[in-house]
Amino acid sequence: MSEADPIKFEPRTAPASGGSGAHSTATASPGQPQVTQLTRFDRFELDAILRLYGRMVAAGEWRDYAIDMGRDQAIFAVYRRSSDVPLYSIVKDLRLARKQGAYSVVAATGLILKRGHDLTRVLAVLDKPKLVMA
Repeated sequence: MSEADPIKFEPRTAPASGGSGAHSTATASPGQPQVTQLTRFDRFELDAILRLYGRMVAAGEWRDYAIDMGRDQAIFAVYRRSSDVPLYSIVKDLRLARKQGAYSVVAATGLILKRGHDLTRVLAVLDKPKLVMA
């Protein structure tokens, strides 16, 4: 492969375990690999999260982030230092969408700070107001 060759990205395929349906989430036509469906943040969700992240980086409170997309949930983890444990995790879990809300903010201790159906309201728990001394 040379530097001029384009990089080809292919979707993740389900493991070839021969199992019947417990782990499969999408159907494929014969001869094609089966593609697993991932829970992921859409453009508007990432816009709201990254807007908050940018404000906190500018304030010097956050320094790094990581995004993890899995079959059951998507996680945006925020770090104070890159070698630390996540300071906060913003979780999207579609299994809870009709019950308690798909979005939640989890602290480093595992405590759920806020959970709900609206991402901007859930993120408001992290947007701390500044106190001004006169």
